[in-house]
Amino acid sequence: MRVSAQPSRNEFYSRNALKLGIFGPNLSSGLAATKVPERWSGSWADNLALARMLDAAGMEFILPVGRWKGYGGATDFEGEGFETITWAGGLLAATKTITVFGTVHTPLIHPVFAAKQFVTVDHVSAGRFGLNVVCGWNQDEFDMFGAQQREHDLRYAYGKEWLAVVKGLWEHTEPFDVSGEFFNLRGVIGGPKPYGHTRPVVMNAGSSAVGMTFAIEHCDHLFIGIRSRIGEASDVIGDVLNRARASGKDEFGVFGIGIVVCRPTKREAEDYWHYFADEQADWEAVDRMVGIGTKTPPSPQRLEQYQRIRTRFAAGYGGWPLIGDPDTVAADLAEMARVGFTGVALGFVNYLDEFPYFRDEVLPRLARAGLRQP
Repeated sequence: MRVSAQPSRNEFYSRNALKLGIFGPNLSSGLAATKVPERWSGSWADNLALARMLDAAGMEFILPVGRWKGYGGATDFEGEGFETITWAGGLLAATKTITVFGTVHTPLIHPVFAAKQFVTVDHVSAGRFGLNVVCGWNQDEFDMFGAQQREHDLRYAYGKEWLAVVKGLWEHTEPFDVSGEFFNLRGVIGGPKPYGHTRPVVMNAGSSAVGMTFAIEHCDHLFIGIRSRIGEASDVIGDVLNRARASGKDEFGVFGIGIVVCRPTKREAEDYWHYFADEQADWEAVDRMVGIGTKTPPSPQRLEQYQRIRTRFAAGYGGWPLIGDPDTVAADLAEMARVGFTGVALGFVNYLDEFPYFRDEVLPRLARAGLRQP
């Protein structure tokens, strides 16, 4: 049996031209390495309330961060968090239409076990589970498992083989063997198959040339970052989509990360950005996260650029700042759609407190712009 991700499978393939979701709510502080008291708790009660709110608002997805160890600092940024597959299962059982992803580090979980996990959660949700594949990058976390990361390109070779085993278990109705560079398995078989004879949508955020190739060839969607301006992503997206179409993937999508500070006035939004991502940033955690704490300090000429980079990581993983009044935020999201982004994973300092204003003010503007259904 051949199974594939299908547009009819779930709301992730909605009619909305710009898909929107939430990124990182499974962890304490979410994406924002800040000391402000209103920062995200990451508690189960708050995650459940948020998931139901997003579901009712017609948002397409919730994407967790796979994290096993915090970044320290005054807040121990992301030090508390939920394992993403069991977390997803709980949220999917309590919602109706939204897709919830699990984020999995391929070297830390065996693919036969993983495939069974994913199918279980997929059936719980009647086909609303998605898989975010991570091939590994944080050695501090791998040390907790007694695991050593492979050389960069080999991580993706391993990921390719790992994902092939998972997909094989989803597809094959008879036992099969695996003889590869990393796995030698005999009589592999599993049931049930994914819900509705289609498989979970698969994402990856590889940013290197090898990582992007892995995503294009073996996944359904790719996450990419924006460095200095939205328009610069256009050429990258165009190249990715052309390569995907050449491999027969007409539905391939490219997603970005956006950090939202939306207030009634642009001045209020900019002031809050400065407050939480600069004045109250957890700089020790930020520098550990981005690995710049041990580097040579920048020259005076590059100091301003250096600080902007740190501030963006304090605000949310270096995601694109969506700061301003509702018109400004909606216009920036429309520009992301115009340059080719399929969707955006959003971060807020406090998702529950801030999303309702975004829902009530920004989503209607995107609907009027033809990017989302009313």
